[in-house]
Amino acid sequence: MGIQPSAAARLNQGLLLFFSEFVRVSLRRPAQAAFFARTVLWQRRAARRRAGLARREDLHVPPIVIFSITNKCNLRCKGCYAQAIRDDAPVELASDALRSVVSQAEDLGVSFFVIAGGEPLVRPEIVDITRDFRRVIFLLVTNGLLLDDNLISRLTRQPNTVPVLSIEGNEAETDGRRGQGVHERLRNRMQKLKAARIFFSLSLTVTRGNFSTVTAPGFIESAIEEGCRLFLFLEYTPIRDGTEEWVITDSQRDEMKGLVASFRSRFKAVFIAVPWDEEEQGGCLASGRGFVHINASGDLEPCPFAPYSDANLRLVPLKEALKSRFLAVMRQNHALFAETSTGCALWNNRDKVRVFLAEKTG
Repeated sequence: MGIQPSAAARLNQGLLLFFSEFVRVSLRRPAQAAFFARTVLWQRRAARRRAGLARREDLHVPPIVIFSITNKCNLRCKGCYAQAIRDDAPVELASDALRSVVSQAEDLGVSFFVIAGGEPLVRPEIVDITRDFRRVIFLLVTNGLLLDDNLISRLTRQPNTVPVLSIEGNEAETDGRRGQGVHERLRNRMQKLKAARIFFSLSLTVTRGNFSTVTAPGFIESAIEEGCRLFLFLEYTPIRDGTEEWVITDSQRDEMKGLVASFRSRFKAVFIAVPWDEEEQGGCLASGRGFVHINASGDLEPCPFAPYSDANLRLVPLKEALKSRFLAVMRQNHALFAETSTGCALWNNRDKVRVFLAEKTG
């Protein structure tokens, strides 16, 4: 069973507004703005494709896929959820399988990929793959250290591939979590991306400790001057023991929504805040309500924070996997996971998720 048509319509409209904002903030770069304008048209066609499959085949295809293509990483960041959940992974999908997954998803009307890891650039072939699907937008979430001059040069010809650099704030916050010298190296990558006129993003995991830094107007303004046009604010979810004190306070959580609204009106950039923006879509968008997650081994999962699956893309096509009984029952019981005020709802309620999985696969 899919989500209700009205909810799907809200999601589609939200994506169109999102990409229209890409056009607005790129107007000083006509070629870039023209590409994103075409993207809006492609998004409309993809939405019609998804709607047709839902109507004719009762197949629910989410507009977004989060694809963690590897568990390997060149850093060992403090509090990393991927290393905590998925450090010892089985065999990863081969390059031709990665390409096949993207191709299948495009055919079904998926219009937006988040490429994650681990560190996705330990598999540089992903840039060749994203190059060949120009009507799909790829956010490439990277720690930036493997983003060398050759890759930056290639990305100048791939406007559909948007580098998303993970940063924790200023030097103290970034190096404190990611390692000595990382912040300086990231600043260098930002300068090169700006010089190459590449549309890029910053991903900011919001914690109690860095909240005042990453939400300061001066920090946002400085990042925009350095070329950033998209900001992703992600509330920290404590996966590793001992990081519970990193969770933002109730007052910070309440303040965040107003801050993001002010940024949108004040700055020429696009701002996304999770889970705050999910509240406007009725809560958590996992399990196919807005997105699904594919892990490095090909398991189709509700979310990166919910490593549970009853379908693997090495064994069945994506279209068949999206008929997952587990994902369907998760959507049917969405109300149990709709609360977004305390980090990831699926992780906080993972015992319930495991029960649903056992019921559908037992």
